[in-house]
Amino acid sequence: MHLGELAMGLNNIRLGDYIERSTVNNSNLKYGEELIAGVNNTGVFTAPKGSTTGVNLKPYKIVQNGAFVYNPTRLDLGSIAYRTEGLCIVSHLYMIFYLTEEGKKIINPQWLLMYFRRIEFQREVTFRNFGSQRPEFNFEDMSDIIVPLPPLDIQQKYVAIYSAMLANQRSYEQGLEDLKQAVFSEIDIIKHSAPKVSVGELLEEIDVRNTTGTLTNVQGINIEKQFMPSVADTTSVNLKNYKIVQNGQFAYSSMQTGRDKCIRIALYDKDEPTLISPAYSVLQVKNTSAVAEYIMLWFSRPETDRYGWFASDASVRANLDLDRFYEIQIPLPDLDKQHSVANIYIAYMLRREINEQLKNQIKDICPVLIKGSIEEASA
Repeated sequence: MHLGELAMGLNNIRLGDYIERSTVNNSNLKYGEELIAGVNNTGVFTAPKGSTTGVNLKPYKIVQNGAFVYNPTRLDLGSIAYRTEGLCIVSHLYMIFYLTEEGKKIINPQWLLMYFRRIEFQREVTFRNFGSQRPEFNFEDMSDIIVPLPPLDIQQKYVAIYSAMLANQRSYEQGLEDLKQAVFSEIDIIKHSAPKVSVGELLEEIDVRNTTGTLTNVQGINIEKQFMPSVADTTSVNLKNYKIVQNGQFAYSSMQTGRDKCIRIALYDKDEPTLISPAYSVLQVKNTSAVAEYIMLWFSRPETDRYGWFASDASVRANLDLDRFYEIQIPLPDLDKQHSVANIYIAYMLRREINEQLKNQIKDICPVLIKGSIEEASA
């Protein structure tokens, strides 16, 4: 269906009639590794996690503003984004497409992005991949998508609502970043003035098991140093051997510190205890000379993660064993100063949690807005 064939209200269009694929690559090496980006499962462009030194950048694809970029093997998880932040380059495995000139006349790209950010679209991708030995949603599959398209003015009306919510969240996030910088500025002052003590002088390991089997909530730690629901299937696992973590205690993993360039430690702040794998260590503050939140703040710094990577062993997993972790030195000011900095950090963590809630609200509103625009066009 093309422009002259469109009705006044809702039109079911084949997406491939209004998009064009781009395969322009970085063959002349005009763009360097500082411009490498990827798309995560929340539909956000991110910097690469691992080292890109020595990577052949010639096959990398060039992404300009106005491009839709998606991972064909993870589209069903939400890995699609719309570029507005300037030029970048992405792996040759990504699919890139733009609206054609004809497409720009009838499709608001932000409306289309909202359309993609719905569980219904992810289900359609999964359905179309059903039976494939290696599920991969290529450009031809994307082109065959039938989109119930409202008129442009209705699209813009609902995009305006979405954009207002997004602007509010981003403004909040900027304030969050300012608060984070204030915390790190305090830490930089402390770093040059307070005496240093080893982690082993501040923390000790405890080992309390779920012997009664009453607890069933199993969690792990992500590279953001947050507790998260365990991704392992524990339905047939005996949880009596799992370790209990209480409020104010740390969970620590010695594994893969070097690989991820991240010291995996998290401070548990919930009232109800939780369980972690026996492979983790549970740590607690030894005495009243240190504040748990202050210690956690120190391990939230990229500089500390870099040191952990340097100190990790030479094994394939590049572990940071507990004994070596205990040797790390951190500056320890007086308790008043620790509490002062820790309070800022706690405020930062609370605001970060609110920010995540705002992001989830934006994600959840996409299906509602798309449904509303379609219903209005159908009326």
